Amino acid sequence: MDLGIRGKKGIVCAASKGLGRGCAEALAAAGVDLVIAARGAEALEATAEDLRKAGVTITPVQCDITTPEGLADVLAAAGAQVDILVTNAGGPPPGLWSDWAREDFLKAIDANMLTPIALMQAVLPGMMARGWGRVVNITSASVKAPIGVLGLSNTSRAGLTGFVAGTARQVAGKGVTINNLLPGIHATDRAVALDQGVVRAQNISYEEAQAQRMASIPAGRYGSPAEFGAACAFLCSTHAGFIVGQNILLDGGATNLSL
Repeated sequence: MDLGIRGKKGIVCAASKGLGRGCAEALAAAGVDLVIAARGAEALEATAEDLRKAGVTITPVQCDITTPEGLADVLAAAGAQVDILVTNAGGPPPGLWSDWAREDFLKAIDANMLTPIALMQAVLPGMMARGWGRVVNITSASVKAPIGVLGLSNTSRAGLTGFVAGTARQVAGKGVTINNLLPGIHATDRAVALDQGVVRAQNISYEEAQAQRMASIPAGRYGSPAEFGAACAFLCSTHAGFIVGQNILLDGGATNLSL
């Protein structure tokens, strides 16, 4: 399917690995010129080289997007016209409610709520003026079904979800869509970290921890960054203009909701 976005310009955050890279690969394959951001310079440059094989322009920006300086660097590299924005940041660490202090909540909110909001506030006016734009926020399945050990993620991502719910409906009439993609367990570094947490908590092997979590997924496996990226690219396409303000689960059926 031709997604109709060849020649568009986009930003993908945390794009050097995992789900962010999956999204960047799918968008590059669709002909989108990208500014990609990540903290690790080596992985970022390697990703940029790979993405350029699709024949598109890739501008890597090594930064911490959750800081004002990093945010400014990415927006400066992108320039005045941003047609597509994919926000993404690493999830906060797991733990118990008693583990976290005020500073931990503020750090999670900065990364997973305030940074995506700041990026949207920066690019939405231009999208609206041009009459076309796509925003996809990578959040979490915990938005639909909060996960006990991920209280920091539950808290910060719920705030972003609320912001998107209102904003998406205010900008849709200008040809701009905002949606959230909610990943379940995918084969990324994040999954490795959470599996290792199960190893420590239950004193079992890594293979046992992984098998235990896979058994909780009706699809019987972890998702792949490539299939996640394909879903993101479709939401960024010309075919998705009537999908507005949605929270779309990609979790292999793990979250069982009646509605």
